[in-house]
Amino acid sequence: MSDRRLVVIGGDAAGMSAASQVRRSHPNREIIAFERGYHTSYAACGMPYYIAGQIPTSEKLIARKPEVFREKYSIDARIRHEVTSINTTQKHVTVTNLETGDEFNEWYDDLLIATGATPIRPNLPGIESTGVFGLSTLQTGIKVYDFIAENAPNTAVVVGGGYIGIEMAEALVERGIQVTLIDMAPQVMTTMDEDRAELIVPAMRDAGVTVMLEEALEAIIADKNGRVNAVQTNNRSIEADLVILGIGVKPNTELARNAGIEIGEHGGISVNSKLETSVRNIWAAGDCASSLHRITGEQVSIALGTIANKHGVVAGTNISGGNLAFPGVLGTAITKFNELEIARTGVSEREAEKLGMQVRSARIESRTKSGYYPGSGPITVKLVADVVSGRLIGGQIIGSPGSGKRIDTIAMAIMAEMSAFDLAYADLSYAPPFSPVWDPVQTAARQLLK
Repeated sequence: MSDRRLVVIGGDAAGMSAASQVRRSHPNREIIAFERGYHTSYAACGMPYYIAGQIPTSEKLIARKPEVFREKYSIDARIRHEVTSINTTQKHVTVTNLETGDEFNEWYDDLLIATGATPIRPNLPGIESTGVFGLSTLQTGIKVYDFIAENAPNTAVVVGGGYIGIEMAEALVERGIQVTLIDMAPQVMTTMDEDRAELIVPAMRDAGVTVMLEEALEAIIADKNGRVNAVQTNNRSIEADLVILGIGVKPNTELARNAGIEIGEHGGISVNSKLETSVRNIWAAGDCASSLHRITGEQVSIALGTIANKHGVVAGTNISGGNLAFPGVLGTAITKFNELEIARTGVSEREAEKLGMQVRSARIESRTKSGYYPGSGPITVKLVADVVSGRLIGGQIIGSPGSGKRIDTIAMAIMAEMSAFDLAYADLSYAPPFSPVWDPVQTAARQLLK
């Protein structure tokens, strides 16, 4: 066995992708992964659909259990083990076994920090009441599912109109619960422009969700047993047997910060393109680490499973002695509410203007298939381009089934530094069951050229 040891802190997407990548390159290297939760390598993005009852068991969301890593890949994956400190001088981590309380040190030659992110939980009165949940780990999703099964709540308040908020509103409606969504912003989906986000709310209201914008959460009101029964906003009290916090997440960087590892301005662990931190032989990957934004050039923290998995492969390759650079991110993301698909990439028009960029935008309405073909539905596309360079820098899509994944075409165009002309005249496929003869993204690009 190799005497060079890799220790991984965090057993989900980034951590285990990296560990697996190292194992492929080094069959004999000793690899230990510590995960403070109950599961490894799970699909956190699937939690709203499990809670909705669309996925039969939480087991379906687990890609590989700890015993699989141990027996098949010879990776010593230990759940319920929390790393409490990193000693960068003596090159060891201090670990607590959360089941027994035992504490011990584990030495490393290479260390990967993949501690993920934590839902923002504001310090408000009653926030620790029973029935108030944030979603992060698979275990938190299981707790929400079990709470609904055991308590049969009639009313729920979802705080926050981002991805988690919209997906959980859909899930709770599916479970027959009366849902109110509140957001302190004047729109849902603040990563999109207001003229696109305003298309989402009618679909939610049509499904029975009460949407209240510019409503700030001020307190959770609990009964004498400590169970939530209402939320207090700046304007009113809203009945709630269940509260979901979808306010956002923050990178888990306390371990790194306490070890003297550099933290970036956006809150994530600072890394270079190889995912190396400011301390030699220590890498960081996933939701806890920063990424270079391809358009703004800034270091950003974006909590997406796609980025975490890519981070893991890049970090694992470099830990193995390779030379792989992470190319950066656009924040490409997609979600849905019932039949309405919602997607975005790059920077919005509002974000670009805040950055002082000179931009031009175009908006079009089209159909997902040829208009005469059965199942054709509406789609709206917005493109943003830099006036100076002519490059595409952002895109947003909202529409019926078949709309959302078109965002990938726009993302690729941005990654390739294409112009609106390049996209408009790209040789995309066509047949009536799939698109009009001019695909909607190309129609938007043509409109931008005008």
